[in-house]
Amino acid sequence: MKRENLGRAHDVTATQPISLDVLKEKYLKAGETSAEDLFRRVARALASVEKPEEREKYEALFLANMHAGAIGAGRIMSAAGTDIQATLINCFVQPVGDCIQGVDDEGFPGIYEALREAAETMRRGGGVGYDFSRIRPRGAEVKGTHSMASGPCSYINVFDQSCSTVESAGARRGAQMGVLRIDHPDVHDFITAKRTPGRWNNFNVSVGVSDAFIQAVVDDQPWELVHKARPGATVMEQGAYQRADGLWVYQSLPARELWDTIMKSTYDFAEPGILFLDHINQDNNLRYCEQIAATNPCGEQPLPSYGCCDLGPIILTRFVRNPFGFDGVASFDFESFAKSVALQVRALDNVLDVTFWPLPQQDAEAKAKRRIGVGFTGMGNTLAMLCLRYDSAEGRAMAARIAEYMRDSAYGASVELAREKGAFPQFNADGYLADGTFASRLPAALKKQIRQHGIRNSHLLSIAPTGTVSLAFADNASNGIEPPFSWMYKRKKREADGSMAEYAVEDHSWRLYRELGGDVSNLPEYFVSALEMSAQDHIAMMETVQPFVDTAISKTVNIPADYPYDDFKGLYLQAWRARLKGLATYRPNNILGSVLEVHAAPEADKQTPAAPEAPPVDPMRTVIESRPKGALSAVAEKVDYWTQEG
Repeated sequence: MKRENLGRAHDVTATQPISLDVLKEKYLKAGETSAEDLFRRVARALASVEKPEEREKYEALFLANMHAGAIGAGRIMSAAGTDIQATLINCFVQPVGDCIQGVDDEGFPGIYEALREAAETMRRGGGVGYDFSRIRPRGAEVKGTHSMASGPCSYINVFDQSCSTVESAGARRGAQMGVLRIDHPDVHDFITAKRTPGRWNNFNVSVGVSDAFIQAVVDDQPWELVHKARPGATVMEQGAYQRADGLWVYQSLPARELWDTIMKSTYDFAEPGILFLDHINQDNNLRYCEQIAATNPCGEQPLPSYGCCDLGPIILTRFVRNPFGFDGVASFDFESFAKSVALQVRALDNVLDVTFWPLPQQDAEAKAKRRIGVGFTGMGNTLAMLCLRYDSAEGRAMAARIAEYMRDSAYGASVELAREKGAFPQFNADGYLADGTFASRLPAALKKQIRQHGIRNSHLLSIAPTGTVSLAFADNASNGIEPPFSWMYKRKKREADGSMAEYAVEDHSWRLYRELGGDVSNLPEYFVSALEMSAQDHIAMMETVQPFVDTAISKTVNIPADYPYDDFKGLYLQAWRARLKGLATYRPNNILGSVLEVHAAPEADKQTPAAPEAPPVDPMRTVIESRPKGALSAVAEKVDYWTQEG
């Protein structure tokens, strides 16, 4: 692909200062002075696991594909090709069992072993998601110590505080996701935990919801909170009993009452999010050999125990020809895009063999299934450059067409890779293509090829947030699947010497429109931002694209402060009926502040409440103190959004 035909904004304008700043601060390594140096480092690293006689060929191809817009997620761009013993994987899901140490009766690691594993993962650069539902509820019997259990929320406190240890050891805060099932007896405490200021600051939290629960809400039926652990005497006196299936019913309450508790917390605090676990597992290509109960911290990757996010977005704006119709009819180059997707599959498959794995279990899980996540960024900008409104039927149809091309190209490339290098070890054609899986809805020709040759990667697609990589490598193109949040704003940033610097930050499509001769004081109607469209239109875009994505979509549905509460509750039922895999919303209010706002970082001693006295041995501290040397941030970064308030 010829670079001069890519139509990038920085082909006609100087690179934005914010883009240079992010590139230097987060991605360039010693001796590197430009994105070109970085691209060469990454291309060389990813080609290093090819056959010796083909390494030069694939190094050149991977380099050309990065120039074309196929980049790696943050960990790949930062650490690939360096001597840092850090993972190239952004995030993982880690199991947590129902015991303190060792493993529980089903082989899941005990709480403090899980904490040690999380520490090792985060110090090597990965964020972590957990399902805490196996931990027995507060008030359950603990036979070994003749005591009562304190419940999962108390242990989430420990994980949260230990994550702060990562930060205090010289790295930014870790990204963590905590999940609890809707039928866990402590789910009310979990739902309301973040109403307490400062609690679980190092966690995103989501409730794992079943179809049965939603149906109980719709039908106004009671809902039972259950666990396999026997309740203690006090809970038994309150009416707990054992069901025919062996589970203990700790409490029964109206499903709508519990649903309302979730909705009120989400309305006022933006958490918990919702995961539709049945949708996730029904759609899973590997439902014949795994069960999924949690996601990575941003929600775009539902994963089994020790599963990983090996992600690489493609910058969609690079494939728009004649943007805004200035030099001819605006169009999307589907042929070039499909070729870029196919090569990205090979690059991300190689990441699994190049990367350092924090834990042997993660290595084994990845090698058994070879999950990858080709995605995209810049969807909002791309639609504007094609003269299509994001919230229109025509815009959604184009988004679906792009996603469908990405799906078919990725799956086709993975079949070809299987013919060359072999299918993933746990591949079973009958299970993989069984009715209801994502793969069962592929075109007939692709399914025939999969059955005949196998497929290299169990999953291939993921729509992730792309905050800093969009800033550094995509000229601040709109993030992931999102529409733009603002066309231009000022951002204040604290410098290393403590002083404050102010940046003008411009949206990619807005500045390209200006540089091509457009009047930005009178933008066409297809320039539409996130807060200028309805919540239903945000969800409609997810509903349109999700059928072509084999994992999930990370997206925030932004709603105005005065959005009616009853309508808000309806959004989550709309998402469930649309068979989405989860939903996150954000409503600005007096508690959370204005949407998409960033403030200067407060002093460390004011950032969080004083930590309680540490226990004698902190498993997180033990491993953090031996973290590898090198200029790599130790944990995955949460995405920041900014507006004019900056």
